[in-house]
Amino acid sequence: MDLHEQAALVVGGTSGIGKATARRLLSQGCQVVVTGRDREKGSRAAREIGAVFCRAEVLDTESLLAAIGLATELAPLRALVHCAGVGHADRTTGRDGSYESAHPLEDFRGVVDTNLVGTFNVVRLAASAMGRTEPDGSGQRGAVVIASSLAATVGQTGQVAYAASKAGQLGMLRPLARDLATFGIRVNAIAPGGIDTPIYGEDGVDDDLRERIAESAIFPKRMGVPDEFASLAVELLRNDYINASCVELAGGTVQLPR
Repeated sequence: MDLHEQAALVVGGTSGIGKATARRLLSQGCQVVVTGRDREKGSRAAREIGAVFCRAEVLDTESLLAAIGLATELAPLRALVHCAGVGHADRTTGRDGSYESAHPLEDFRGVVDTNLVGTFNVVRLAASAMGRTEPDGSGQRGAVVIASSLAATVGQTGQVAYAASKAGQLGMLRPLARDLATFGIRVNAIAPGGIDTPIYGEDGVDDDLRERIAESAIFPKRMGVPDEFASLAVELLRNDYINASCVELAGGTVQLPR
């Protein structure tokens, strides 16, 4: 798919892998709209890379429609990269075995709502807009890339909510691709391992965790960087014969560090 002079929407595109992907799409000649929850941070990030910012929440349909509308005003919307999500760590039961110390149900529901229901909300709306564009010579109207996680298949202690939400994304992948094939829209996912992004906190990755993540990889023995995600995301958008697939981006990691 030719991305030049087409519009791309990067949800969660104001930092980390989303920001790197937006920058890479701009280098391909795309008109890029990035979304985020923090207006000041998002506006600053968009100015830095040359994108357009629109504040949006993945569970807020009205704000998402505003972002999609902004993208379609710039050019035909052909690309969606969904990077928004939240992390969470909590054991299913507390060490004392009390009901009160068990994993809060509202926390589990909140993670699944944001990461899984939010993903579906974003895709259903953006794909509806893509479906109204003119198809290219092969009948293609657009492509979607979803940022999942290696935790979807090898979730660790305390990742029950996060792993469930990410596994759910992968469970949707093939049905979404089948549904959207009617409109010539492909859907793929990336399952990153340890990527050095702000998801680990404002102070970044501590040395011990960085070392354990590096050791868990086969090669190279290091964390991934956001631009490696961005490079793969753009290839999944451009390559017309990749569909309903999830690509691991983890240096061959087979077990996440605890």
